[in-house]
Amino acid sequence: MSDLVRLEADGAVGVIRLDRPPLNALTIAMQDQLRAAARRVADDADIRAVVVYGGERAFAAGADVKEMAGLSHAEMVRRAPILQASFDAVARIPQPVIAAITGYALGGGCELALAADFRVCAADATLGQPEIALGIIPGAGGTQRLARLIGPARAKDLVFTGRFVKADEALAIGLVDTVVPADRVLAEAMALAQRLARGPAAALRAAKAAIDGGLDGDLASGLRLESHLFAGLFATEDRTIGMRAFVDKSGEPPFVGH
Repeated sequence: MSDLVRLEADGAVGVIRLDRPPLNALTIAMQDQLRAAARRVADDADIRAVVVYGGERAFAAGADVKEMAGLSHAEMVRRAPILQASFDAVARIPQPVIAAITGYALGGGCELALAADFRVCAADATLGQPEIALGIIPGAGGTQRLARLIGPARAKDLVFTGRFVKADEALAIGLVDTVVPADRVLAEAMALAQRLARGPAAALRAAKAAIDGGLDGDLASGLRLESHLFAGLFATEDRTIGMRAFVDKSGEPPFVGH
């Protein structure tokens, strides 16, 4: 089977590249390869930030509807949790993850972008959750991550109507974080990833774990998680390096990643 999802490295930045022309429709095979790539990058101590990119034409235009239409109810009962697991694997990457969105990010493509920590979007990109037009709902996090990101009312608007959102509206409602010209999307995402990769890797992982984990429970549980992770960082070399640089006024700390 050809590589529909490739994992590449540019220094300390890992790039998960979707490669199923023309629009990166997310087949079952592609979903499985995405899950495997996410798990590989999560386990790679040399990778300190991650970019997810679909190429110049499209991030991902959703699931392969022809393939999905052929699945029975029984087959989808078995497959749906596996589909979610592929996107969860991206959301659970402990390093910072940036989605570089060009062209279309629809349905599963939008859900994949939602699994990232940041979304850098082309000015001419189109996003949305149009599953309602197929008589179904988003099944890979679209009803959950979208509502947490932009609020339930706006999420219901997009999911109930299935309407498409252009980049300017996506920025205004908080669906994406940065809008740049299309030919700058990958460079902008890589620049952010490289800046984060120079930071204290253990602290960045802890910050992501605290924020994401805290959203899953009540405030008291989140504060306990934060306190635990905060104290644990005092065992890291980067904590010593960062505090010494501050006290000595020696400039940007030369973090080593542990």
